[in-house]
Amino acid sequence: MALNATVRRRCVGAGALLAALGMLICGRTVLMTRLRDLTFIAYWLVCFALTGMAIVVAFLDARALQRQTRQQQRDLFETTLKQIQSEARTRPRRPSRSRSES
Repeated sequence: MALNATVRRRCVGAGALLAALGMLICGRTVLMTRLRDLTFIAYWLVCFALTGMAIVVAFLDARALQRQTRQQQRDLFETTLKQIQSEARTRPRRPSRSRSES
């Protein structure tokens, strides 16, 4: 089963956010007394990097959604315009009245 780009982006973003949340909970409870010096800094840098990655993926997803919406609006406009043109061509014309006939 192939996943499209939107599903992959959202899964990656959700995974990064869940990993950062798990690290936050573990870092503030279970690992609070075990993290010292360099391990403390490295642990929280990884947590910060996962949070940043989730934010970047969210911005990329929003941009892709905006691009998709813009393309759908453009396609709808073009389709509607073509439909109006074809209806105008197939509709019988009324005889025009000139001012001299009045």
